[in-house]
Amino acid sequence: MRRKLPGDAPLSAAGPGHALSASAPSEVDLAQLSAAIAAGEDLGPFVRRAFACGRPEPLLASLRGAARDREAEIEELCRAHFHDFIRAVDDLRSLLADADALKGSLSASHSALLSSAAPLLASLESFLAARSLAGNLSSALASSRRCVRLLALAARANAHLQAGNHGLYLALRAVDAIDRDLASGPEPLPLPTLRRMLLSVVPAVRAHAEREISREFSDWMVSIRAASRHLGQVAISRSAAARQRQEELRSKHRPLEECITLDDDGVGDLDDFAAAAATAEAADGAAAASFDLTPLYRAMHIHQTLALGERFKKYYLENRKLQLTSDFDVIAATPFLESHQVFFSQIAGFFIVEDRVFRTGGGLTSRPDVDALWDAAVGKMVSVMEDNFSRMQTANHLLLITDYAALLSATMRRYGYPVGMLLDVLAKHRDKYHDLLLADCRRQVAEALTADKFDQMLMRKEYEYSMNVLAFGIQSSDITPAFPYVAPFSCTVPDICRIVRSFIEDSVSFMAHGGGGDTYAAVKKYLGRILSEVVDASIKKLLDSGSGLSVSQAMQVAANMSVMERACEFFTRHAAQLCGVPLRAVERGRRDFPLRRSRDAAEALLLRLLRAKVDEFMRQSDGINWMADDSPPGGNEYANEVIIYLETLTSTAQQILPLPVLHRVLVAVLAHISERIIELFLNDSVKRFNANAVTGIDTDLKMFETFAEGMSSLFVDSGQESAKNEMKAALVEARQLVNLLMSNSPENFLNPVIREKSYNKLDYRKVAIISEKFRDTSESYFSTFGTRGARQNPKKKSLDTLIKRLREAS
Repeated sequence: MRRKLPGDAPLSAAGPGHALSASAPSEVDLAQLSAAIAAGEDLGPFVRRAFACGRPEPLLASLRGAARDREAEIEELCRAHFHDFIRAVDDLRSLLADADALKGSLSASHSALLSSAAPLLASLESFLAARSLAGNLSSALASSRRCVRLLALAARANAHLQAGNHGLYLALRAVDAIDRDLASGPEPLPLPTLRRMLLSVVPAVRAHAEREISREFSDWMVSIRAASRHLGQVAISRSAAARQRQEELRSKHRPLEECITLDDDGVGDLDDFAAAAATAEAADGAAAASFDLTPLYRAMHIHQTLALGERFKKYYLENRKLQLTSDFDVIAATPFLESHQVFFSQIAGFFIVEDRVFRTGGGLTSRPDVDALWDAAVGKMVSVMEDNFSRMQTANHLLLITDYAALLSATMRRYGYPVGMLLDVLAKHRDKYHDLLLADCRRQVAEALTADKFDQMLMRKEYEYSMNVLAFGIQSSDITPAFPYVAPFSCTVPDICRIVRSFIEDSVSFMAHGGGGDTYAAVKKYLGRILSEVVDASIKKLLDSGSGLSVSQAMQVAANMSVMERACEFFTRHAAQLCGVPLRAVERGRRDFPLRRSRDAAEALLLRLLRAKVDEFMRQSDGINWMADDSPPGGNEYANEVIIYLETLTSTAQQILPLPVLHRVLVAVLAHISERIIELFLNDSVKRFNANAVTGIDTDLKMFETFAEGMSSLFVDSGQESAKNEMKAALVEARQLVNLLMSNSPENFLNPVIREKSYNKLDYRKVAIISEKFRDTSESYFSTFGTRGARQNPKKKSLDTLIKRLREAS
C-alpha cells in the first residue's frame, strides 16, 4: 500500500454517480457516502475512484465509520421499542383464551351442521354423480360413433389405396367425407391425437393420389409415344393395302369401261370398290380403338376430383406439345431417307391418338388445340420435305418419300385432318422428280446403247420371247415363232422398252398418289419428254457422233427404229391403262412418231454409209477404157461389184428392215449410183470417150435396172404398187443421159416437147460438157471413114448442133 504523503486529501463522495475526491474525506464526503448507502445505490463509482487513485484506505475507513453509525442506530431503535414489544406479547397471551373458546363454539356448530345435512349432501352428491355420468356417457357414445365413422372412412380409404390406382377415386371420396366431418362438425374431436392424425392423413392421401396418378399418367405418356409409332405404321400400311385393293378393283373394272354400257356385273364391281373403301375405313377405326386411354381418363377424373382439372388439361397439352416437338427430332440424327417412315408414322400415330382423345376425352382437348398441333406438325413436315427434296438427287428416293407422304395424307384425311399443304408440296416437286427420273433414264439408255453391238437378238426360250417381245407388244405376228428365234432388232430395243415402261409406272405412281391434277395428261406429257428428250436424243447423239458404226450396224439401228414405232404405241396404251383411261380415247388422240428425228438420222447414216461403200466400188471405175475399141460384154467391173454388194445387202435387209424403209434406202442408193454415173462422164480425168464406152455404161445401167426391177417385184407383192416406178425413177437421170448419147438425133434435146418427155431430168449444162467430150470422139471416129468432100454424119451433125445451141444458151 502506498504511504500517505503530506498534502493528500481524504476520499469524499459527491453523491450518487460521483467518485470520492482525491483529498482526505470531509464531512460532506461522509454524508454523501452515507446517503448512497442509505439509498441502496451502487457504491461502484466510489470504489473504482478510490482504487484508481491508489488510496482505498480512506474509503475503507469511511465504510467502517458508516457501519459503526448503523449499529448505533439499531441499538437506539431496539432500546426505544423494547417496552412496546413486551406489551404486545402480553396482549397476545390474553387473547389466546378467547380464541380457544371461540374455536370450541365453532367446532360444535360445525359438528351439528354436518350431522343434520349429511343425508342431503349424500343424495345431492349421488344425483350429481349420476347426471355427470349420464352426460359423460352420452358424449362418449357420440364421440365414439363419430370416431368409429371417421376411422371406418380412414380404413376404407386405406383399403382403396392398397387396391392400387383403380381405388384412388374411392379413396379420395372417403377422405373428402373425413374432411367435411372435421370441418363442419359441432365440436372438435375429443381425442386430439386422432384429430391431428386425421388432419394430417387427408392432405397426405390427396398428395399420394395426385402423385400416384401423375406417375401412372407419366408412364402412359411414355407408353403412348412408343405405341403411336406402331399405330401410325399400322394405319399407313392399311391405307397402302386399301389403295392396292382399290387399284386391283379398278384394273378389274377397267375392261368394262371399254364397253359402251355396263352390265350388272360392272355394277357389282363398283359395289366391291365401295365395299373395299368402307372396309379400309373400318380397319382404321379398329386400329384407333386398339390403344388404351383408360389411364388418361382416370388421371383426368382424379384431377377433377382434386379440383385440379384445368391445371391437368394445361399439363396434358404442354406435355403433348413437348412430345410432338421431340418427335420432330427423329430425323435429326439419321438421314431423312432412312428415317422418313418412322417420322411420318410417329406423327400419324400422334394425331390418331389426339383424334380419339378429342372425341372421347370429355373436353380434355378442344378443336382449336388439336388444329394448332396439326398446323405445327404440317408446317414442320412441309419444311422438312422441301429442304430434303431440294437436296435430293435420286428419283427413286424422291418417289419413296413421296409415296409414303401420300399414304400419310390419305390416312390423316380419313380422320378429318386437312392435308392440302402436304399434297401441294408433293405436286410442287413433280417437275423435279421427273427431271431426276429423266436423268436416270438418260443414263440407262446411254449405257444400253453403249453396251449394244447392234446384232440381231437371239432368243432360245419362249419365256425370253415373252419377256422381250410380247411384254411390249412389238411382235410382228400373233403366231409364236419357233425357237431359237432371231429377232429383227437388237437388245437395245427391249432394254429401252423396259426403261420407258418403268418410267411410265413411276410417273403414274407419283402422279396418282401425290402429283395432283389430271394424271393421264401429265403422264402423257412426261412420256413425250422421255421419248423425245431421252430416247430420241440419245439415239441421235449416237448416230451423229460417228462412233464407227458399220453398214450392218447402221441397218440394225434403222430396223430398231421401226420396231420402236410399235413400242411407242404400247407406251401410250400402257400409260392409259395405268391411269384408267379408255383405250378408245387413246386411239382418237394418237400423235406422230416421237422418235422421227433419230429414225431419220438412222436412215441418213445408213444411206451415208451405203453411199460411201458405193463410192468405194465406183472408184474402181478408173479401170474403164473410155476409148475402147469394143464395149465390155458383161459390163464394167465396178458395176458387178456394186450389184453383188447390193444383192448381199438386200438379202440381209429383208430380214430386219421394214419394206418401206428398205424401199427408201434402195431408191436413195440407186439415185446415188445414177449421180455417180453422171459424175463419171463429168470427171476431169475423162477428156473424151467413145460410143463403146457409152455402150459399156449402158450395160452397167441395165444391170442396175434389172436389180431395181427385181426388188420392185418384192415391193409390189407387199402392196406397194408405186415402188416399181420409184425404183426405176431413181436411175432415170443416168438412163436419160445414156439414151441421149446413144440417140441418132441428140439435137432432139433442144425440142421442149421431146425434152420434157424423154430428158426432163437432165441439166443442160451437164449435157453440154459431156457432149463436148463425146463430140471429140465422134470427130475422130467419123473422120476415119470420110473425106473432106464426103457427106457429114447425121449424128455428128445433130450433136454439133446440140453443142452449139447449148453453148449459146449458157
